[in-house]
Amino acid sequence: MAADQLVRHGQLDYLVFDYLAEVTMSILAGQKMKDESAGYARDFVDTAMAPLLETIKAQNLKIIANAGGVNPLACRDALQSACDQAGVDLKIGVVLGDDLSTRQDELRELEPVDLSTGVPMPPFLVSANAYLGATPIATALAEGAEVVITGRVTDSALVLGPLMHEFGWARDDFDRLAAGSLAGHLIECGTQATGGNFTDWETVEGFENMGFPIVEVDQDGVFDLTKPEGTGGLVTAATVAEQLVYEIADPRDYTLPDVRCDFSRVQIEQVGKDRVRVSGARGRPPTETLKVVATWPDGFRCVALFMLGGLQAPHKAERVAQAILARCRRLLDEQKLADFTETSIEVLGSEATYGEHARRDDTREVVVKIGVRHVEKRALVLFSREIAQAATAMAPGITGYVGGRPVVHPLVRLFSFLVPADRVSVEVLIGEKRIEVDHLPLAGDSKPGPDHDLPEPSGQAERSVPLIALAHARSGDKGNHANIGVIARKGEYLPWIAAALSESAVAEHFAHVLEGPVRRWYLPGIHALNFLLEDSLGGGGVASLRMDPQGKAFAQMLLDFPVDVPVSIAREVQDLALKKT
Repeated sequence: MAADQLVRHGQLDYLVFDYLAEVTMSILAGQKMKDESAGYARDFVDTAMAPLLETIKAQNLKIIANAGGVNPLACRDALQSACDQAGVDLKIGVVLGDDLSTRQDELRELEPVDLSTGVPMPPFLVSANAYLGATPIATALAEGAEVVITGRVTDSALVLGPLMHEFGWARDDFDRLAAGSLAGHLIECGTQATGGNFTDWETVEGFENMGFPIVEVDQDGVFDLTKPEGTGGLVTAATVAEQLVYEIADPRDYTLPDVRCDFSRVQIEQVGKDRVRVSGARGRPPTETLKVVATWPDGFRCVALFMLGGLQAPHKAERVAQAILARCRRLLDEQKLADFTETSIEVLGSEATYGEHARRDDTREVVVKIGVRHVEKRALVLFSREIAQAATAMAPGITGYVGGRPVVHPLVRLFSFLVPADRVSVEVLIGEKRIEVDHLPLAGDSKPGPDHDLPEPSGQAERSVPLIALAHARSGDKGNHANIGVIARKGEYLPWIAAALSESAVAEHFAHVLEGPVRRWYLPGIHALNFLLEDSLGGGGVASLRMDPQGKAFAQMLLDFPVDVPVSIAREVQDLALKKT
């Protein structure tokens, strides 16, 4: 739907596709291990491009996509076949060099350690891909490519590459590179910038036809963000600010292969209906290293879901889940198998994900989630069989096994580390022509400036209101860390929010999931705070057994946090507070 909407109604010069989450690479790598022609995003060719090829050619529309995954050449071949069938001639360029999976011995000699945990490199990697930047994409466009297919590049590079090509931005024009990277960061998650996942979701119309974001960029890097006319969604300073703080840590030091960005003083201004203007990004020279995200196998996982109804449902659910695990442990012991390496029970409907902040245990229907890990697959096959007996052998009201018998999956963990950029060779392939790309970072001072001083509250705090009456919020993940961005609805609210949401207060609020520290930064440009909750996702991604392995609901959990404010502010927001809660 996105491609069709933007091609037919967007009036674009470039259409970019972002397919690759960190865990996606391991999934694609597994596909390629089974089939040498697999390992790329098939939807890019079959669903997005094939029906639109003639229109794309007629519009002279350029396409940039990281759909190549771990097999960019196979993606190119599939697209070329679709073009041949449609009788459309498109010049396709491919960016190569990110895949380091065949160089594991060489990588091991560098003695890499995980960026989060400091543990050494695992014995075997399923995938290993370096994050490349925008320079290879700009190179391919300069060579006449009409479609550029990449493997693992930074999400924002998909937008920055065309801007470098069109405007001739030099590799040391760091402020403009930061602005272009910000444009890419804001639109990389599609409708999350145009009303999707918005705190004030009830104000957004047209969920069934959400407008996808468009950036219109000037030579100096200032840009407007909008969406096609007649589509659903909403573009306001708040919807875009929520996306700005999404999945970042220190806003003064958003590190990319091309530039280290300072987004802390970015300004977002409403300049029309469904149109905002974004300015103020600053940049510094990049580091001399590239981030590599690798994946490695760590046993197996299985998750069972079933409904349980009736009086005392949460209490019945907890007892049933514990009994199932006890039964399985007895059987594992009888078969000389080790215990589970990890288990997780969550009774959904009883606010289990809220931990100590849960407010109800009287619901009469819940969904029971039991997650388990084990080093051997057959142990989890046993678990998947033993779930069913609970329906007739334990408490009444068990029904609705979601998806039938639970399936055992390989458990894949992330291993993220740095390599010297000069150890990664990058090239662009167009037809038979190979172009080596000079992507090495330019030297320079890359230290971020000091953190910004927070404004102090002025006046007497006399009333308590929920955070949602004072702020918008958005949360997301990076590996095993989660971030929560909190944007004040008005600048004068920010001091009171900051006084309430200290690092220690947020850490206490999320103590039931938190295994590391909480860090906080201030973004004066949009009157926002950004929190990083380290080691808070139970491993993150597919490695986590939790129902929220990516922290997507963390912002929602924080929005009813009580904030003490003066009476004047409490009266100003009282109607909104009542409506929201």
